Amino acid sequence: MNAEPGSAAPPVGTALRRLAVPAGVLGSVIVAFAYVGTVDPNEPGHYPACPLLRLTGVFCPGCGGLRSAHAFVHGDLTTALGANALAVVGYGVFAALWTLWAVRAARGQRVRIELGPAHLYGIGVLVAVFTLVRNLPFGAWLHP
Repeated sequence: MNAEPGSAAPPVGTALRRLAVPAGVLGSVIVAFAYVGTVDPNEPGHYPACPLLRLTGVFCPGCGGLRSAHAFVHGDLTTALGANALAVVGYGVFAALWTLWAVRAARGQRVRIELGPAHLYGIGVLVAVFTLVRNLPFGAWLHP
């Protein structure tokens, strides 16, 4: 049911129904960020420690993610980037993809994001390099 160029816009109720799933996903993300914004991960005892960090002393790519989200919710972008820069990039990517999804859903168009092997390997290399650099002495500025 894609609208043809020049045709009338779909009824408002139809567009709202199409936005139900994107709105539900956004609502879930907002609730999660609100919880992390309220329950400070910098206070011990609220969240479990990273098992990789606890067992090996190695920072995983997600280490500092909760502290990053907490700082982001409070509008402290510098602290959020310092806690986990990769997570902050992820917040931006999520926002862009969610916006694309919501706009296309409201218009009755499908969203199909196809990641080929090159994209997936690129993401894997980015995460691996981030993890490696943050665990080397010259990458200490990436420690949470």
